[in-house]
Amino acid sequence: MTTKLYTALLIIFILTGCKNEKKEENQAESPTETAQFEPFFDISLAQWSLHRAFQNGNLSPMDFAQKANEMGFNGIEYVSQLYRPEMEKYESAEIALDSILPKLKASSKQYGVQNVLIMIDGEGNLASADEEERNTAVENHKKWVDAAAYLGCHAIRVNLIGPKDKENFKQSAIAGLGKLAEYGASKNIEVTVENHGGYSSDAAFLMEIINAINKPNCGTLPDFGNFCMERENGEMWGADCIKEYPRYQGIEELMPKALAVSAKTYNFNEEGQETSMDYSKILKIVKDAGYTGFIGIEYEGEDLSEEEGIKLTKELLIKSAQNLN
Repeated sequence: MTTKLYTALLIIFILTGCKNEKKEENQAESPTETAQFEPFFDISLAQWSLHRAFQNGNLSPMDFAQKANEMGFNGIEYVSQLYRPEMEKYESAEIALDSILPKLKASSKQYGVQNVLIMIDGEGNLASADEEERNTAVENHKKWVDAAAYLGCHAIRVNLIGPKDKENFKQSAIAGLGKLAEYGASKNIEVTVENHGGYSSDAAFLMEIINAINKPNCGTLPDFGNFCMERENGEMWGADCIKEYPRYQGIEELMPKALAVSAKTYNFNEEGQETSMDYSKILKIVKDAGYTGFIGIEYEGEDLSEEEGIKLTKELLIKSAQNLN
């Protein structure tokens, strides 16, 4: 081999080696950088994201912790109504919970997920104008406060439904929600109200109620999507929305008293963005409010499978948080 040929081969070898080394270095950096990024919040999975699977029997609500773990979550948010079929097997709700709760607690421990909160539905109207009905609703909710305490949750989520007269609603809500918050405080449990239709989706009005109660364990659970105040034919759910509270304004108004947050999604475009709301704008509002707790994923779309919708929501949350840095 001539000296010139040897030198040429040596140069090619060195240049090729450097390119490959740089390529391998870049490939190694990318996943590391992604893995190192931690958003300013924790991410939990709201059980309602899988409600179709639970309701059609493809998944047992007793296996929620296992499923959440398999999907990469370390926090879970229970939904009381999804346990109703299981609870109806027992003589009373109290006996049912005595049987169910130890199993849920053991499962969450086994799969290493944190029990964050319980969303309560169907236990009566806490803002009812009828005092007896309102007090019954408070009593009905107490067992779920006890359940949350047993599971190690920090909070329950309640709905606030009552009369159509706004002032009557306000005074009734202060009375009912305030009484439940007192009981929650005795168990070290926070009582949160979600913007979930009707007057509860009027963010400024809901904040008047929360501020009037003025208890540190009584606050809001801002949901990014539930700002419909009025539906066709006076329906509470299901019908088309005819009056909606301004979304971003509502989230900003609810965040000062937020004790939990719900990341609602419906549909995604090809870039993975939610088509009905700006997640980067929303997360800036959440971050500016100083919130650093769990944000619960609640996918409610119908075009994707529940698992795919959950996956895309989680990716969107992380990507949107990265865009704020």
